[in-house]
Amino acid sequence: MKSFTYERAHSPAEAAAAAARTPGTRFIAGGTNLLDLMKLQIETPTHLIDVNRLALDKIEATADGGLRVGALVRNADLAADSRVRRDYGLLARALLAGASGQLRNKATTAGNLLQRTRCPYFYDTNLPCNKRQPGSGCSAIGGFTRQHAVIGASDACIATHPSDMAVALRALDAAVETVRPDSSVRTIPIAGFHRLPGSTPHVETALEPGELITAVTLPKPVGGTQIYRKVRDRASYAFALISVAAIVQRDGGGCVALGGVAHKPWRIEAAEAEMPNGAKAVTAQLLADAKPTPENAFKLPLVERTLAAVLAEARG
Repeated sequence: MKSFTYERAHSPAEAAAAAARTPGTRFIAGGTNLLDLMKLQIETPTHLIDVNRLALDKIEATADGGLRVGALVRNADLAADSRVRRDYGLLARALLAGASGQLRNKATTAGNLLQRTRCPYFYDTNLPCNKRQPGSGCSAIGGFTRQHAVIGASDACIATHPSDMAVALRALDAAVETVRPDSSVRTIPIAGFHRLPGSTPHVETALEPGELITAVTLPKPVGGTQIYRKVRDRASYAFALISVAAIVQRDGGGCVALGGVAHKPWRIEAAEAEMPNGAKAVTAQLLADAKPTPENAFKLPLVERTLAAVLAEARG
């Protein structure tokens, strides 16, 4: 691990301003992803700003009947909250499907959203990776691609986003609240928060330099049957081969978001009009532009079969 300087922030605006002043700064809270990457010298920040003492660890009701989840709320606490379990069961199930109990006790809401979109080649510093070193090339293309993206990828990167929580938030139409270095605030719809790789896969979110996440807001509950189904190689502590986050309403409609198939949580709202017609029709639109490799082409029928099982369960 390379040397770095350290400070504790006393307010969100102060943290954002300090990050903007010092190039190479990273915010640190739980550190469950950042510290691992620092040990491998994949991430080499020159300065860390500790945000753990900021008052961003509350789950509060909003005026419109939704919830405001502070950026520092731990994953375990969010999954256990009675309001989340009652009204946003999809989110609770997605959180419990991710990582291990120890990590969920430490990982934060904002940190989960900001996990690096990565693959095994990202971790191998002996091989080129456009996410580690922009312009160096993508070793995954032409390599072993079983875990990689089947849609939304580019010639620069074919990695998939690892978060389970983010897939649920995409289905729930959440929003991300932030503060900028000039103390101004903004709200970013979750649909636009994570970016597709394009020619700049190292730029993974819509955040500006120094911008700090302060909360995630959930809209008023929409009801329906909420299911999160994760398919993986082993029963725990594994990234999804594919995952399905679905809300199914009594009339057969609803929404669907996928994990494990793209560089970001994948949702195509137009496909949801096909939900009364079954999983095959929905999948055909969700993955209409898919470009799988021979090694990960199995993900397409796996999405269809998993979605069919989810819809059957939801409809009793």
